[in-house]
Amino acid sequence: MTASPCIHRAIYSGSFDPVTLGHLDVIERGRRMFDDLIVAIGRNIDKRELFPLRRRREMVERLVREMNDGDPLAGSVRVETYQGLTVDFARSVDASIILRGIRNISDLAYECQLAMTNRQVANIETVFIVTDQAFSYTSSSLIRQIAALGGDLDSLSAIVPPIVIEALKEMKAASGFAHLLEEHKD
Repeated sequence: MTASPCIHRAIYSGSFDPVTLGHLDVIERGRRMFDDLIVAIGRNIDKRELFPLRRRREMVERLVREMNDGDPLAGSVRVETYQGLTVDFARSVDASIILRGIRNISDLAYECQLAMTNRQVANIETVFIVTDQAFSYTSSSLIRQIAALGGDLDSLSAIVPPIVIEALKEMKAASGFAHLLEEHKD
């Protein structure tokens, strides 16, 4: 009797609001490390959302679909949304690893604290991928701020995929970014 192969399933969780080229860098490299990678899109209760969860999922799914078509030897990637604690979601999909991107030293202390807590309370390990140097100071929060304060959306092409710039332009034309500015009022 032969043993069944061990499937290495990881989740890469975040709000992806919006998804950046740094996120895609982590997904691309993560799919080469794991048999099955789930991009887990959740809500950050400490931040006001730019895009609704459904729209974020649509954008990430489109980008992942393009990625999956490129390299048949890499692991599969799928996109799911979740509510609640990341470790609970990881357990619900039988993932044994949480994949996290580290942009710079500022991320490291916070992510290490989360990793130790997740290992202690849920017995789930964390694997860190250091993003490409080009994305070391890219953040979704910075992109939301540029959009809300009327920055040139086309100038974001070095840090977000074209689908995000298109979505930002559509949002600006339809209703603007007033909902983001409300949190910064005195």
